[in-house]
Amino acid sequence: MSFRLAAYAVCIEQQSVLLVRQASGIWSLPGGKVEHGEDPIDAVIREVAEETGCCAVVERLLGVDSRVIPAAERIVPGDSEHHNIGIYYSVRLAGGQLRPEANGETIELSWTALSRVNRLTRSSLVDVGLSLKEILPADGHVPSIPVIGLVQH
Repeated sequence: MSFRLAAYAVCIEQQSVLLVRQASGIWSLPGGKVEHGEDPIDAVIREVAEETGCCAVVERLLGVDSRVIPAAERIVPGDSEHHNIGIYYSVRLAGGQLRPEANGETIELSWTALSRVNRLTRSSLVDVGLSLKEILPADGHVPSIPVIGLVQH
């Protein structure tokens, strides 16, 4: 089984959420892998800067999502079962200029109206992050999010 610890940014302004489109064509939240020895808050700030060109300020921890994706549901056939732990933060942008990632992993950025998110080909990470932002669960654990039709990470 593979394992990944990641930190994700939920940035909402004027009823729109900041999304990044990966080279695969899938929309997601800014964020990614927490490096060995790195604090998750530092990771989300770094990832936002890398993927968007902007500085992020963490406003609060939204919660944690722990999910095991069966091998049969992985994007790449033949991949093993995968355990992803995502730490979600509410952030605001504080400077910089929106631009795609220099290395081409993030190819487009969009302030997407919350009412239009469900029309996108998106990662389940988006739905988890938006649910946490809306519900703000006291225990920080997201209720089960159906991921049928969504890309799972």
